[in-house]
Amino acid sequence: MNINDKTIEIDPEGYLIHPEDWDHDVALELAKSENIELDDDYWLVFDFMRHYYNDNGVAPDVRHTTKQMAIDFNIDKKLAKARLFTMFPYGYVKQACKVSGMKRPRGWSTG
Repeated sequence: MNINDKTIEIDPEGYLIHPEDWDHDVALELAKSENIELDDDYWLVFDFMRHYYNDNGVAPDVRHTTKQMAIDFNIDKKLAKARLFTMFPYGYVKQACKVSGMKRPRGWSTG
C-alpha cells in the first residue's frame, strides 16, 4: 500500500506489518478498506489504543478500550461496549485493531 509516496507493508489480512508506520493518513486508508468513515470519536479510541500499544507492546484488550471509552464519552461500560461494536461492526480485532495500526492479535478473545 502506498500512502504519500511511502510504501506501507500490510499482511494478507490488511494489518500493518510495522505498527510504527501508522499515522493519520494510514488510518484513513485502512478505514476506507473497511468501509468506515472516521469522525472525532474514532480518533479518541485510536489515541487510547496507540498509547496502550506504545506502553505495553501489545494491542489493548477490548475491555481496556471500552473502559477508556466509558471515561472519554462519559457513558457506562455496557454502553461503551455497544458503541464500540457499532463503530466497528465487524469486530474489535477485524476493524478497530486493524485501523488503529496494530499487528493482528493472535489467540484473541473479542468479548
